[in-house]
Amino acid sequence: MALKVILAGEMGMCFGVKEALETARAVDAPAQVTIHGELVHNEHVTSELRARGFATAPEHARATVPATPLVLITAHGVSARERERLRHAGKELIDTTCPLVTYAHHAARTLASEGWFVVVIGKACHVEVKGLVGDLERFAVIADASAARPFGEKRLGVVCQTTTAPDHAERALAAIRVQNPDSTIRVIDTICGPTRNRQLAAEALLDRVEALVVVGGKHSNNTLALVALAHARGLPALHVQGAGDLDPAWFEPYATVGLTAGTSTLDETIAEVHRALLEIGTAHLASGLQLDLHRELASRQSG
Repeated sequence: MALKVILAGEMGMCFGVKEALETARAVDAPAQVTIHGELVHNEHVTSELRARGFATAPEHARATVPATPLVLITAHGVSARERERLRHAGKELIDTTCPLVTYAHHAARTLASEGWFVVVIGKACHVEVKGLVGDLERFAVIADASAARPFGEKRLGVVCQTTTAPDHAERALAAIRVQNPDSTIRVIDTICGPTRNRQLAAEALLDRVEALVVVGGKHSNNTLALVALAHARGLPALHVQGAGDLDPAWFEPYATVGLTAGTSTLDETIAEVHRALLEIGTAHLASGLQLDLHRELASRQSG
């Protein structure tokens, strides 16, 4: 039997990532620019930009002032304090912050200015969350529902890392309410539309397949959320960065697999993975036909 591959209705690169990549690709003198972290969490994009001559500042070591005259702020954004630090050092900024990340920053600052204690649902170690809380004085970051606790505050303002899976956020918010029954809680929805849409498309896909292939960077939060979605439904998921990561043997138990991708995945990478999956399916069909032939011949000989 040939391997059937079903594509998610929505997947792959979002508009914020596309705009960031277009801006970087349009830079005339890459050697004069340091990318302040990873433009997006995609190893293919990182390799491309490094090959063009961009300098890079690792996300875990951005405290050092870059040597180049220009600094490119990535799609994940930075705090206003960080922008000022770089400008004070004489750096000119190229800003590729995703507009939806900018909205999340505005939401958090608005809550803080109105006296709310800000709770961020997200990964404290993630570069987006570090930027999000960088301008706040009073805040807490919780990764999931299990981390919710009594915050001892009368007014809690809740926002999310933009790539948080919606069901993950709902569980965390419910836990916050349980742990803080006497607090007034205001929620500003900062989960980005593309992340939400890709989650919904993946959920619909899971009803039609036996396993899921997810294409995206190994550190991409929304890509990992797609993998977790499959696991939560009891389906096996294979997380790959490109076609080279596919192992034909992994697909032998399945007749139908789904294909989806995170919001920082290049269209050409998805296409390459899709073609490779179809080739694996063709090989499975040929192998199956050959096995059937051997069985038929053996049956005739034994008869």
